[in-house]
Amino acid sequence: MDFSFTDEQRQLRDSISALLRDRYGFDARRNASRSEPGWRPDIWRTLTRELGLGGAAFPERLGGAGGGAVETMIIMEELGSVLALEPWLETIVLAGGLLQACGGAVADAALRDIIAGDAVLAFGWAEPASRYAFSDVVTTARRDGSGWKLDGHKTLVAAAPWAGAIIVSARTGGGVHDRDGISLFIVPVDRPGVTLRAYPTIDGRRSADVLLEGVTLPAEALIGPEGGALPLIEQVGDAGVAALCAEAVGITRRLLSDTIAYTAQRRQFGQPIGGFQALQHRMVDMYQQVEHAASASYLATLHLGSAPHERAKAVSAATVAIGGVCKFVGQNAVQLHGGMGMTEELPIGHYFKRATVIEGELGSSDWHLRRYDRLARNAA
Repeated sequence: MDFSFTDEQRQLRDSISALLRDRYGFDARRNASRSEPGWRPDIWRTLTRELGLGGAAFPERLGGAGGGAVETMIIMEELGSVLALEPWLETIVLAGGLLQACGGAVADAALRDIIAGDAVLAFGWAEPASRYAFSDVVTTARRDGSGWKLDGHKTLVAAAPWAGAIIVSARTGGGVHDRDGISLFIVPVDRPGVTLRAYPTIDGRRSADVLLEGVTLPAEALIGPEGGALPLIEQVGDAGVAALCAEAVGITRRLLSDTIAYTAQRRQFGQPIGGFQALQHRMVDMYQQVEHAASASYLATLHLGSAPHERAKAVSAATVAIGGVCKFVGQNAVQLHGGMGMTEELPIGHYFKRATVIEGELGSSDWHLRRYDRLARNAA
């Protein structure tokens, strides 16, 4: 595998890093999180419209730049480094990925709006009893004249309070746990029968539970193959996990750098505590773990184009590795900051909270370990 970046990819990283360094300080992020909107639409417009990053990973025929998974990895790592609130994962990676995978006139038009920065979409897949299985779908979609009628409950739909529409998985056939019979629909949030119960999450973001009660949709709201959407969902779900791995790399790098800076200026017994050998050893261990996370992120990203079982194995392996890194680096960063580690005033606690949420956002480490074991056994 080639682990070197192209000149264009290096320029991409430099441009995002410069923008975020100038306009996304910790205080600005904290204030945005506490505000009524809960995010910074101006930053979203700058990233998507002015820098044109909304299409970095999409084909040129849709208005994109012709990039792919590596470009997404670079962007997510930089967004993680500043703890960005903007729904890049939810809108660009997940919703955009589903629209690209499904294809068709309606999906392509929606994706062009996302690329242009004119639309925010979310993906509603989780249900109260589904845990992390995309195939556990109780929400139903049944024929209603020439269109559809949806009923169900989606929970913890990240970025839903900011979205104009939600891509919803619903069952058009089969039983609750069947792999067949799952379809995807674009549901405008202002459609009669759609109720959003929004709330802040522990990492400073916004999510919502989405209730669908007799929601009528036109025929074109169905995107992708009727009853055959699960493989597409799993493919895009793995891309989402790889993006989260990249975000975790950015977060753990910041946890490490802030810890090094703090221990260099915090004094005890007349000298900086960073001079104590025991603490130096701990920070070296943190550095090794961060580099381990970066390698795991590369593993997941570079396997996204592999066969489904190889892709899933690589993504699950990376998730397990990075879950351990987030825990180790986060806990040590907090401990080396002492009592200040979990205060609202310092960034460190906020980064630790986001790292903790990432560990279970699209499958916990335990869930991915079981999936890896199952895939390995099946392959054998």
